[in-house]
Amino acid sequence: MKKVGIISQARMTSTRLPGKVLLPVDGQPLLQYHTQRLQASGFPLYLAITSNATDDPLADFAEARQLAYVRGDEQDVLSRYALCAQTHELDVLVRVTSDCPLLDGELVGHSIQEYLRANDARLYLSNVLERTFPRGFDFEIFSRELLEEAAQHATLASDREHVTPYIHQNRSGTVRFQHIRRTPDRSAYRLTVDTAEDFELIRQLIEEHGAAALAADQLIALLDQHPELVALNAHVEQKKI
Repeated sequence: MKKVGIISQARMTSTRLPGKVLLPVDGQPLLQYHTQRLQASGFPLYLAITSNATDDPLADFAEARQLAYVRGDEQDVLSRYALCAQTHELDVLVRVTSDCPLLDGELVGHSIQEYLRANDARLYLSNVLERTFPRGFDFEIFSRELLEEAAQHATLASDREHVTPYIHQNRSGTVRFQHIRRTPDRSAYRLTVDTAEDFELIRQLIEEHGAAALAADQLIALLDQHPELVALNAHVEQKKI
């Protein structure tokens, strides 16, 4: 049996909204929603945080909830993933980011099962290259073999900061791709938290619409029914890699 681990990268020093992952909504930090929803996948979850003292609150968060975590270089996030894979002897990794508090754990779990059925260490499976889900539901699944190749060969600072470009740009020439898609396309919606406007949308969804208990399709249907919510952060541009 292959050992699967979901690894969520987190830090407190985000540039547009510092400390965002611990901002409270309805009495709980955003990171609590993120981790609880991912645990619904049925697979182990790990946090990959930085060694900086500014991230001590994230270590405290993990320890208080008995969540495994590793600490490493702030900019070389790829090395944090490699460290986590090595420390916990993972064969398959799922990359997510902690600024997605409403990521659907069951969707991730079903996608992991699909990846495992393929039984191909050269497979990269995700819903991000051919985007049909809202931002905020992003995940990438790949083998430790592909991760270690990237860790060994990726030299660009952007490769190491963003973890997977070496893999999904197929620099080795041997990666096979599979995409998780949905219809209709709702990639224009934004359920990640990078700005104050993003946070306000998530706050309203959780506090006024019970979003923490909703699956991906239910959340998307809710946004379809409430264009005024979509408008809260429709103007926000995703930071470029």
